[in-house]
Amino acid sequence: MALLTLAQKGAPPPYIAAALAELANEAAPESFSVEWMEGATLRDGDSAATTVLAKPDGAAEAVGEAAVVDVILGSIADAEIAQWVDFARTRLAGVGFKDLEAALDVLEQRLQMRSFVCGHAATAADAACWGALRASAMFQRNLKTKPDSLGRSIVRWYAHATSLPFATRVGAGAAHAQRQANCGARDQGSFDLGLTGIEHGRVVTRFPPEPSGYLHIGHAKAALLNEYVAHSNGGRMLVRFDDTNPDKERSEFEDAIVEDLALLGIRGDSVSHTSDHFQTLHDYAVRLIERGLAYVDDTPQEDMRHERWHAIASRCRDLSVADNLARFDEMRRATPLGLTCCLRAKMSVDNVNKALRDPVLYRCNLTPHHRTGTQWKIYPTYDFCCPIIDSLEGVTHALRSMEYRDRNPQYTWFFDALDLRPVQIMDFSRLNFAFTLLSKRKLQWFVDSNHVTGWDDPRFPTVRGIRRRGMTIEALRQYVLMQGASQRNMLLDWDKIWALNKKAIDPVAPRHTALLKKELVPVSLPNGPASAEIRDMPRHKKSPELGTKRTVFSSQLFVDQEDAALFEVGEELTLMDWGNAVVEAVERTADGATVTGATLRLHLEGDVKATKRKITWLGQDPAVHPVEALLLDYDYLITKRKPEEEDSIEDLLTPVTEFVDAALVDANVAELQVGAIIQLERRGYFIVDKVASQSELGAINLIRIPDGTAATVAIKHNVASTPSVASKSSTAAANPWDKKKAPAAICSKPAMPANQSSDALGLPSQGQVSDMYGTKLVYGDMGLEHPSSVCDMYVTKNIY
Repeated sequence: MALLTLAQKGAPPPYIAAALAELANEAAPESFSVEWMEGATLRDGDSAATTVLAKPDGAAEAVGEAAVVDVILGSIADAEIAQWVDFARTRLAGVGFKDLEAALDVLEQRLQMRSFVCGHAATAADAACWGALRASAMFQRNLKTKPDSLGRSIVRWYAHATSLPFATRVGAGAAHAQRQANCGARDQGSFDLGLTGIEHGRVVTRFPPEPSGYLHIGHAKAALLNEYVAHSNGGRMLVRFDDTNPDKERSEFEDAIVEDLALLGIRGDSVSHTSDHFQTLHDYAVRLIERGLAYVDDTPQEDMRHERWHAIASRCRDLSVADNLARFDEMRRATPLGLTCCLRAKMSVDNVNKALRDPVLYRCNLTPHHRTGTQWKIYPTYDFCCPIIDSLEGVTHALRSMEYRDRNPQYTWFFDALDLRPVQIMDFSRLNFAFTLLSKRKLQWFVDSNHVTGWDDPRFPTVRGIRRRGMTIEALRQYVLMQGASQRNMLLDWDKIWALNKKAIDPVAPRHTALLKKELVPVSLPNGPASAEIRDMPRHKKSPELGTKRTVFSSQLFVDQEDAALFEVGEELTLMDWGNAVVEAVERTADGATVTGATLRLHLEGDVKATKRKITWLGQDPAVHPVEALLLDYDYLITKRKPEEEDSIEDLLTPVTEFVDAALVDANVAELQVGAIIQLERRGYFIVDKVASQSELGAINLIRIPDGTAATVAIKHNVASTPSVASKSSTAAANPWDKKKAPAAICSKPAMPANQSSDALGLPSQGQVSDMYGTKLVYGDMGLEHPSSVCDMYVTKNIY
């Protein structure tokens, strides 16, 4: 039996070969074993190898769909069948729209009075034509959206052919392979970068962070991708600190990066530093000078930028080798002349790719290095170090984000210039998030300007920042793997990653209660417990393994002002985790705007499923009293969804980014440690940021964890509903039709007090609501008839 292997994502998919093989199996069972494989090709670097036929007798295999089809068909005795097979291969497969349209007209005429292309049963002609159309994306799209444009006879014939045994087996085989691929990739995206030269056990990748800041979520993708490619192929991943800029680098950052990598579950097989190779890099620089491939330039920086931009050769470009070596020694010794110079590669003056216009390789810096001290006064650039050290350390595949794509020719130039072993380089897209800056330089500005509390600020996209805001490492790793190694740049929203995080924390987050301290409402239960009772209640009803918490049941309770404002006398509601109660009295201020107290009567035999409102509450007991807490929520640091490189950060700053509410929480929260994640019922998920002893106000600090819903990831600074300690809220009246409000605040009608008449709505003018042109009523101003005159339904009062 011959083995026919097919690439599922071939261009085009090899359905002609598959259909002919399955048809041949009907005439001579077990002629071909058909297997579908994931990917666009079966052989690295050969896009035509979508089909491979291995013969059982050891004869040379056929590669490519055309060659395989020739083998399957052999010599067709019937000239008519051979003609239509050739028609399918040349006029239906892999052609443009106009050519396909003309070919379909021919096929339509052929099939008007026929059930099969040739004869009275399915032949190779039917199989070939069906396979060509099955592989045609244009035909399949029109078949779904505009079947009438294809011709009735073709649509009828194609549906019939699809139901035949040979086509059914082709479809089942391809579907099974797709299910297998989906099963394997359920929790991660595709990591198919088209890498060549993959040898199991010999793959080496590297992750080269600069120790000048903390890892952010973009670095996490790079690290995880390099680890995946290496370890999934039985290879090694190197962690190398690119410590070539002593002005910015500190040992503190190195330690933090190592810790963050460990938290991500990333294991580097070895750790090195670029500074380990400073002498070697110096020697290679000298070799470039000796070969006439580098020169020392003392052109002022601004002039050099102008010359590079306008393709003007530097006046130092043609200095002799001896002069360049002498000048480079001046740089090494940091003499007055050397301090004005830099070493440049002699690549090109006028290349269209400006990255190749004689890039800088070395520059002087007198700042002591955090590892080598004052030993060196010159330091290599990242672009010079990477290719050399990658080659020397045995890296086989260098994976870099798309921002370095223009520098890839520069990277490969050094291999030929210095006789180094080449390294394969491949790009992947960066993780870009809406309303988020990932540039370390810009993040450093926020730190230096005191707009944030540090690199672990909950508003920062650093690994530490999002961990402090409640992101679990499990969810972060899963999200990064889901993105895969795509080269498509996308602007991602934060909702999906926080939704993944919610799935991780919901089953293990204990449930607790919090009430806002502002205008807290005391509630009396005349038929409540004579004295306060403390009962053990489950921390999580669906996860009993989380244990129990102490809950106070008493006749004196506290409830939120927001809940109490909706109480109606006679209404039955549910006190969560206790039972139903009926509202007997509600006390309000003189203007009726604030509730000052309420009386409820327990009705524990009532049906909790039948009540409209379920409210949270806290019992009062001097022995187990609620504790003080601050509930913190944060907004994006910038107001622009997709900031541009030329944008000024100061112009994009969000005016208020921290929102704080003083609250009372149940006494059990006082036992929690920093980092504990809980759910405050009816409020959301929170993480303990500070315990009471660490807080200046002596209150537990709880940071709200976004859960992926619109309300938790929307812009907050223009919704004047939550006070902030960072800035006082604006007192200007909000436009109820404002389209820029967060989704949670959108209303279909302007909000107004219940006792306000409809005449006093004060709706905004049409110009405030829409910028569309206004039009007059076609029939003039017509008074509406009273409902009783047009129908006999019950009339209801206007609720507004």
